Amino acid sequence: MEKVRCLILGGGPAGFTAAIYASRANLSPVLYEGMEPGGQLTTTTVVENFPGFNGGVDANTLMDTMRAQAASFGADIRPGTATEVDLGVRPFRITIDGETEIEAESLIIATGATARYLGLPSEQKYRGMGVSACATCDGFFYRKRTVAVVGGGDTACEEALYLSTLAAKVYMIVRRDVFRASKAMQKKVFDRENIEILWNCNTQEVLGDGMGVTGARLLRKDGTVFDIKIDGFFLAIGHHPNSELFSKWIETDESGYIVTRGKTSATSVEGVFAAGDVQDPHYRQAVTAAGSGCMAARDAERFLLDNQK
Repeated sequence: MEKVRCLILGGGPAGFTAAIYASRANLSPVLYEGMEPGGQLTTTTVVENFPGFNGGVDANTLMDTMRAQAASFGADIRPGTATEVDLGVRPFRITIDGETEIEAESLIIATGATARYLGLPSEQKYRGMGVSACATCDGFFYRKRTVAVVGGGDTACEEALYLSTLAAKVYMIVRRDVFRASKAMQKKVFDRENIEILWNCNTQEVLGDGMGVTGARLLRKDGTVFDIKIDGFFLAIGHHPNSELFSKWIETDESGYIVTRGKTSATSVEGVFAAGDVQDPHYRQAVTAAGSGCMAARDAERFLLDNQK
């Protein structure tokens, strides 16, 4: 069984940043990239809001650069996904891909979260080409254009309000005849002149020209089918934290996000730290994920120093 001082699970901004800091602290980190190397960021195209890249940077290039930087400091980066964990013993025991067993003195969980999609083939076809699950990430590309937001909760209203400050027009596609959002959030939406709410509607298909989104085909509850012309299609029906593997051992909230202690990355299990979207239901940005990866590595370093034999 392989023994490591610091094991990092997840190859997104949080995981790679944790690997950079852990490597520089001589923790000899081993990082497994998981099922989606590069994280959610790789589902978009150009990232314009990551500091240091005036004019933006290709998302895959950004992640490749982070990966290379971590490797340059000595991080051992490997393909593979954790399939079993035992956090009730120390060192912690983690199984990768059902076969490789590792004992870790410290563990950083940076497995991210997965945006919920409708499951339409056309939605997947235009993912990153007009279909997005992050208005803050991609909204800037739709200045003075027309977009749609799917959802009826607080998140959907927040996304629609944000987009309404950029886009010429925002449709909200709501499957019921009422919002699930708070009354205060509903009022803000109702008061925004360039937001139009399409009640009792489900999306049948995202329309495009092969190069990008051009519209959406909707089905109203009364059976009416109609098309709307849009340039961007935003999903706001929630995210699912990739925390199931760990929830038996560490505290999570009602939505499955890992709970961290105070202003640290520490979880309810001593020696286990969480970073990035798996513990962040609010911001979900690459830069905040990277920052929390730094925190997790520093916290792991302190833990190992305090517990060295």
